[in-house]
Amino acid sequence: MTRPLIGPSWFAAVMGTGIVANAAATLPRSFHGLRTAATVVWLGAALLLILLAVRYLRQRALRRHAADPVMAQFFGAPPMALLTVGAGALLLGRRMIGLEAALDVDWVLWSLGTVLGLATACAVPYLMVTRHRFAPDAAFGGWLMPVVPPMVSAATGALLVPYAPAGQLRLALLLGCYAMLGLGLVAALLVLAMLYGRLVHHDAPSGTVVPTVWIGLGALGQSVTALGALAAVAPSVLPAPYARGTAVFALLGGIVVWGFAMLWLALAAGLTARTIRSGLPFAPTWWSFIFPVGACVTATGTLAARTSSELFIWMAVVLFALLVIAWVVVAGYSLRHAARHTRRRPVAGHARRRPVEPDPRLDVATVLSGTVRTTTDGRPISEARVTLLDPAGDVVGITLTAEDGSYAFTNLEGDRYTVVAAGYPAQATPLTLDATRQDAFDLTLAHDEG
Repeated sequence: MTRPLIGPSWFAAVMGTGIVANAAATLPRSFHGLRTAATVVWLGAALLLILLAVRYLRQRALRRHAADPVMAQFFGAPPMALLTVGAGALLLGRRMIGLEAALDVDWVLWSLGTVLGLATACAVPYLMVTRHRFAPDAAFGGWLMPVVPPMVSAATGALLVPYAPAGQLRLALLLGCYAMLGLGLVAALLVLAMLYGRLVHHDAPSGTVVPTVWIGLGALGQSVTALGALAAVAPSVLPAPYARGTAVFALLGGIVVWGFAMLWLALAAGLTARTIRSGLPFAPTWWSFIFPVGACVTATGTLAARTSSELFIWMAVVLFALLVIAWVVVAGYSLRHAARHTRRRPVAGHARRRPVEPDPRLDVATVLSGTVRTTTDGRPISEARVTLLDPAGDVVGITLTAEDGSYAFTNLEGDRYTVVAAGYPAQATPLTLDATRQDAFDLTLAHDEG
């Protein structure tokens, strides 16, 4: 039995679980037993990170997911998962494994997460420009996922600045974190503008796409958190005038961005409430609720620490309570989905070499079949790749269309599915023409192997 492929979006479960623990450790109000509970949650996030990383690497589906214009956006989730768990090691794990071991863990995870995050922030936009094609209403919150990791690196890297060797290395780390903050924030604002334009000029998102609107809140909250964290460690690195400047920037700039984050929170909450009334099926995108709210908690806590404002303090506490409730609900649905997924039967995908006809065996197994055609003249397309996704966005079957454009998936369970059809990936080959004669040049198109 072949297991369905899991997508990188499932690493958002690690991000969400880790941010619950980290937010508890930095909450401006302490509660009895909260830190112990947060440590247990952090351990759960670390274990989940290991399990998902092993499972995903064994699939060898990186190229397949990179070719998918939706799935590729969630390549930002694994780096942020590494960074979140690494920060938790320093905030919470030091009590269990000691400061030296916690630092080693955080340095390794932060370095790996930062490298992967920068690679994602460069590679995914490049793929969007050169290989993927999008409709005018294609923008969704997932477009923020590739560009947010550098901001998370900036916020979590601030924890390591005091432990870096004094001198040029510590200075380089601080300045590098500020540069990554700028990279992520400017890119996130560009994407937010595109997303807002899509919301205004096209139909409102529905179904499992709606939770991704919350990712905008995460990008904004993470920038405020990074500003505060970097300003807190800047005096040990920068001369006094510049250190004071970082504090002013963290406070005034942080409050300005936080205000915009509250607007985005209201917009995302309204769209979510509207969708829940019509039905919101479970998908990994539900984890898009968790990390953004957690980033909003840490951002509010950062401003509370700088202003000693009771308003910010109690807002951080209220937001944290909502975060915990949302995390319990989403984690429960995820566990139920995982239990159901392990019982799912294998799905067969095949292309028929003749036109699709009624099958007398349809009464014993659910079959999905159809034909892929061009939008211009309705001509059938042969050897197009058809991917079948379950309600959680996991791949349960892949096939190529037959000569008449037909495809079929058998042994399906009754459920909601998404069918994704894609033609051949583009191929580019340089050539030189001789102006004195007529030349011929043949092209061969093929799908990448999984």
